[in-house]
Amino acid sequence: MATFFIKHSTKYSYSDAVIDGATLIRLHPINDDYQKVVSHLISVTNNPFVETFNDFYDNRVGTFMVTEPHEVLDIISEIEVTTSDRLFPDDSVDIVSQWEELKRIKCLIDFIDFTRHKPFEGSQDISDIILDLKLKTKSPFKAVLELCEYVHANFEYKAGITDVNTPIDEAWKLKKGVCQDFTNVLLQMVKMAGIPARYVSGYICPNDDITRGEGATHAWIEAYIPFYGWLGIDPTNNAIANENHVRLAVGKNYNDCSPVKGVFKGNVEAKMEVKVEVKTKKNGIESSIEPFVSSTSNNSYKRNLERIQQQQQ
Repeated sequence: MATFFIKHSTKYSYSDAVIDGATLIRLHPINDDYQKVVSHLISVTNNPFVETFNDFYDNRVGTFMVTEPHEVLDIISEIEVTTSDRLFPDDSVDIVSQWEELKRIKCLIDFIDFTRHKPFEGSQDISDIILDLKLKTKSPFKAVLELCEYVHANFEYKAGITDVNTPIDEAWKLKKGVCQDFTNVLLQMVKMAGIPARYVSGYICPNDDITRGEGATHAWIEAYIPFYGWLGIDPTNNAIANENHVRLAVGKNYNDCSPVKGVFKGNVEAKMEVKVEVKTKKNGIESSIEPFVSSTSNNSYKRNLERIQQQQQ
């Protein structure tokens, strides 16, 4: 078991006053058997009431409005969370039965969104890779691990050449990017192999074995393993998600998990800054910080500045 103290700060600065800002946030950590939220505090400029509800994928979502004129919008989320490792699938059920179970569930409402995938320019390449790896002769668990290893080995981790709007076609051609690109590619590959998969947003916390994305907002996938359940797979680090992965939200893709988005009234230039601090002690000095600054003209929310989350170190 591990305990983490996470502070996620988002700051919008505007060139002039804006009004009627309506914002949706997915900053509430998942609370389940493997991740317990000890405390969570969200503070927002002008202290609006934050109304919460659970979305279709059972993510806790908050909404609020800042109606008064404001030139700065600060959103600060402070979390204390304890996590625990889960056992790996034992893979004791015979392989044929596992693949038959995946065929059975693929049209069920709980899985249909996580099995659909759109063809893209690299689809034939992926189909060939699946055949070359002979994945259907292996268990779904081992198949997912092999695909994860393929992405990790064949894609270069490089910040600054992609953003959250980069399509999978471009990421596949570049064979470079950050955690979101690794995640989008693996998500497509796992689905094409016939295994349900979903996008996960969250944080990765200090760990000697983790080298990419530490202390920043992070992304990975969860694959559905028959007779086991959802298993987190981190292609950026070629690892099974463990107690150092703190989950915020799950969905079909990044749009279902984006932590902050909204609209406001005002034709202004906007600058956005994001900082994430992770500590293993409440008053300790151990931390990792992710700074990100973005500026744009017109209405930054209307132009969907969802980049707030996925800028890596």
